[in-house]
Amino acid sequence: MQECGALLFGDFTLKSGRKSPYFVNTGEYKTNKQLLKLGEFYAALIEKSQKETGIEFDVLYGPAYKGIPLAVIAGSRLEREVGISFNRKEIKDHGDGKTIMGYVPKNGDRVAIIEDVTTAGTSIRETMDLFKQAGIDVKIVALYISIDRQEKGAGDISATKQITEEYGIPVFSIATAGDIIDYLGDSEYAAKMREYLEQYGVRG
Repeated sequence: MQECGALLFGDFTLKSGRKSPYFVNTGEYKTNKQLLKLGEFYAALIEKSQKETGIEFDVLYGPAYKGIPLAVIAGSRLEREVGISFNRKEIKDHGDGKTIMGYVPKNGDRVAIIEDVTTAGTSIRETMDLFKQAGIDVKIVALYISIDRQEKGAGDISATKQITEEYGIPVFSIATAGDIIDYLGDSEYAAKMREYLEQYGVRG
């Protein structure tokens, strides 16, 4: 992430309004080799989760905008064939006018969502609403993210655990904020992340 510029340190305001000393932006993966490597990590995470939990899905869905390339690169590295689906945010007044692009899920399809990070389960709610509005009855079975920030959600439990408790959807991450801290060792950045997690974090 550091090599690609996807892991940044400084002063960042998150969607939650929290002031964070670090920021993860998968939009900074810019070359085919960088994206290929990221896709391999996502695919390994997906396959590991399937072996450990038995989760299966028919569709890998990437919410616009950052989720679109993630669904493509991760899906291309999976051994078995799945549908690749994503949405467009803008309503078109020409062409087919579709909101859901790529593979359009059918009633009964099992859908896994792929994102960069998550803080409050927004993508889950928006995806559920999207399919409901389209009149498609799907089952969302998992959420895959690159980094679990290990932060509190609305209460005292982590945002990822909150998603699982509220929607019954397990969340799997390639790495965690704790992994980043361990990697950084005794650096100034690690100290700032520890301080941030003391205030907002939920470890374990």
